[in-house]
Amino acid sequence: MTYDCLDWTKSSYSDNGGACVEWAPQYASATGTVPVRDSKRTDGPVLLVSVSAFAGLVAGVRTGGFGTH
Repeated sequence: MTYDCLDWTKSSYSDNGGACVEWAPQYASATGTVPVRDSKRTDGPVLLVSVSAFAGLVAGVRTGGFGTH
């Protein structure tokens, strides 16, 4: 399956420095699976994760649980 037709979103906190991931919230709502991709390589691979795994990732980023590198 291709994911080109999805409406991709990146965080409003992104500084447009190029180190961003994008996700497709409408697809996630409809399927319970969150597609995630590198915003610099929109033609690259798409990682599919569960909604709970994505929520854990977001929570970890918000709390600084992944460091600053």
